[in-house]
Amino acid sequence: MSSGGVLPHEMPLAAHSVSESAHSARRTTFNDWIKKDGLFPPEKDRYHLYICYTCPWATRTLIFRKLKGLEDFIGVTILSPCMDSEGWPFANFNDFPGAENDPFHPESKHLRDVYLRVDPAYAGRFSVPLLWDKKTSKIVNNESSEIIRMFNDAFNDLLPKEKADIDLRPEALRAEVDELVDWMQDAINIGVYKVGFVKEQQAYETAVTTLFEALDRVERLLEGKDYLIGNQLTEADIRLFVTIVRFDPVYVGLFKCNIRTIRDGYPNIHLWMRKLYWNNPVFKDTCFFDHIKTGYYNSHNFVSLDKNASVLGPANNEL
Repeated sequence: MSSGGVLPHEMPLAAHSVSESAHSARRTTFNDWIKKDGLFPPEKDRYHLYICYTCPWATRTLIFRKLKGLEDFIGVTILSPCMDSEGWPFANFNDFPGAENDPFHPESKHLRDVYLRVDPAYAGRFSVPLLWDKKTSKIVNNESSEIIRMFNDAFNDLLPKEKADIDLRPEALRAEVDELVDWMQDAINIGVYKVGFVKEQQAYETAVTTLFEALDRVERLLEGKDYLIGNQLTEADIRLFVTIVRFDPVYVGLFKCNIRTIRDGYPNIHLWMRKLYWNNPVFKDTCFFDHIKTGYYNSHNFVSLDKNASVLGPANNEL
């Protein structure tokens, strides 16, 4: 689930009708927190993450999990990228290579089964990531921006010093990180969806122009730098990376974000992305392009840009 916005490809997957969802008593998100002396204290091998490699928001949590050395603390189940009308499927319903079954409820066919098992009246989207508590059989959280911040520091007292010392939202840079990620979330992370799902020509042109103005700003920000802020890897880099690595393979074509490509139009962003991907195994090891492309082109075939709308790019039409 996105932070500050809705993933449009998950809009049709609400558990109930609009009229039912309007009732305030129905839960639409899970926002509990892993913390000492709380309902969900930090413990080794207690929590489990359901993700799909297609989803950029879910991939954020995988990157944080690996960077912080939480593999022995938090297990992972990979869902198939072949989303259908019931949502993200497990391998026993769609055996796409790399997909897995629900290890705790073998009868589950889709992630929605996990949600509805916990709360049959759940009225939100059956989204990834989903953080599960094995001890209580409850959902802790399904908001990626909160999960990554839990992973950043909630387990520090149980980790080796070299992992506990990794801080992707350090106090000295926190205000700057928070300001940048809030802007990028709306302008770029969700910005690509604003382009892909508009219905009218003028709305499309406005959205795509705004998106590329945001990319222009990031290009200037990365001039001569390996990281966005403070000459060190932060949450901001991770949040941006998951969108940029999908940009040329998916958003340029499918979402018509095609004024420029990252590869040919943004040398600073392209170099920054390549350095993260090739120099830090965590980034490469969480990118599965077969899942990414299959998920988008399989699940997003209802992209709603009118067929009569003319794309605005590429900027240079000469061969």
